[in-house]
Amino acid sequence: MNSVPSPCTGVCRIDPGSGFCLGCKRTMDEIADWPMLPAKGKRAILARLAGRAVTPIKP
Repeated sequence: MNSVPSPCTGVCRIDPGSGFCLGCKRTMDEIADWPMLPAKGKRAILARLAGRAVTPIKP
């Protein structure tokens, strides 16, 4: 199977401090590029996500 599922959680808000999405922890560029990336590129992004931290935005 060549399909790599998106890490999107439906919480699409970018943390202004880190630049990472509060839901999936990807950058805007990674989110925009996702549909065009080969499976190897998607897996590379997924491997980086575990080390990323975001601070929830307070209302």
